[in-house]
Amino acid sequence: MKKLLLSALAVCAFTFSNAQEDEKSTSSALSQGSIVVEANTGSWTTGNTAFSLSSVDGDTAYNFGVEGGYFIMDNLAIKAGLGYGDASSEDDIDGTFTYKVGAKYYAMGKFPVGVDYTGTSTDGEAVSYVGLQGGYAWFVADNISVEPTVRYNVTLDDEKAESGFQGLIGFALHF
Repeated sequence: MKKLLLSALAVCAFTFSNAQEDEKSTSSALSQGSIVVEANTGSWTTGNTAFSLSSVDGDTAYNFGVEGGYFIMDNLAIKAGLGYGDASSEDDIDGTFTYKVGAKYYAMGKFPVGVDYTGTSTDGEAVSYVGLQGGYAWFVADNISVEPTVRYNVTLDDEKAESGFQGLIGFALHF
């Protein structure tokens, strides 16, 4: 019983000291002057800078993009992103170009919340969205995080597009 108690105490002490070290390294990744480069996987839907591929009834749709940001203060980054998508359907629609500008704040260094303006353009038709998102940042290394996120895109052009939810998994490199 004594060995079990001492073993449990040792594991708790190691976990606590490791958690303190992780918190310190996480905070340096989110400190003022740091840079973040992010790629997301997600659904092919409204204003998207994520990587995705889907095929339904012989029609294939893909999207790819990347986002980057600069931390103007601890835990707060100003971000921009670009994306491109296309679909092989019978409609002769050219690809969709997407751009995004916004901000992302890491509450308690673990919970990223963001707001951004997203614009998309297809065949000369432009649609705009305001995106709201929240998630969790799991730092698998000092400068690498995996960020599952839920996002809601609110359309600013009701006649051209609909608002919608997205589920994303982000992979971020922090420099």
